[in-house]
Amino acid sequence: MRQKLILTCAITGAADSTGKSDKVPVTPEQIANSAIEAAKAGASVAHIHVRDPETGKGARDPKLFAEVVERIRSSDTDIVINLTAGMGGDIEIGSAEKFMDFHPDNSDMVGPIERLAHVEELLPEICTLDAGSLNFGDGSTVVINTPDMLRIMAKRIQELGVKPEIEVFDTGNLWNARVMCEEGLIDSPPLFQLCLGIPYGAEATAKHMSVMVDSLPAGAEWAAFGISRSQMPMVAQATILGGHCRVGLEDNLYLEKGVFATNGALVEKATKIIELLGSSVMTPQEARDHLGLKKRN
Repeated sequence: MRQKLILTCAITGAADSTGKSDKVPVTPEQIANSAIEAAKAGASVAHIHVRDPETGKGARDPKLFAEVVERIRSSDTDIVINLTAGMGGDIEIGSAEKFMDFHPDNSDMVGPIERLAHVEELLPEICTLDAGSLNFGDGSTVVINTPDMLRIMAKRIQELGVKPEIEVFDTGNLWNARVMCEEGLIDSPPLFQLCLGIPYGAEATAKHMSVMVDSLPAGAEWAAFGISRSQMPMVAQATILGGHCRVGLEDNLYLEKGVFATNGALVEKATKIIELLGSSVMTPQEARDHLGLKKRN
């Protein structure tokens, strides 16, 4: 177990959660304010998606990302900025009767470099790299991340001097990521995020987390999270196994049964669990020093 670990707060995500809880931030101002709230509660890193302010749906407009990042950077609160680069790979392939009849409202598929437009413009300290394709939940939606697409994205992220957080949803994703590390597309030490409990990847159990940790490259930094009711149990499990942790409204809307959470409240609850287990949370600057990051202004 680590003496100190990095605690990430995933601020809003892109899922259809805004109609389920009014605590989920939607506008750039709300997202930035929620990230600042998480920082004041003790988070080391803010993982950021943006949403269309009118519809609340997940978006990848660089202008929306820019407003969020500028608001955070101009505040008097420090936090490491981690921007998603996972948008732009979603396809709803249609039904058995109309296979490959892509649903325009639920499909958003662009090239690998276009998916990094906001990263190139804003140069966050960290951005995500989703290391494989996934049957995303029930229905007909597939998230596409082919090996060739990932190589192009990894190389560009490396050229930009941004630290990739490699999001892995199952052991096959881990295998793919290890190959990219061996090919020199990801600098050492790599940073992994084990994404557990998302249908239909690895389940949020101690066994699945342990198997994935055992499959990591030697010397890798890693974090893990669970979604919904498994969020806090996975905080405890990751802490015990020596990893870093993630919480936030992207992954879970509730503080406890029947009580909607805020990002600040989730960070505070996770911090208590981490401290009860004998560890503590790094400050943003300690997280930068640990990962070899340079603060961006």
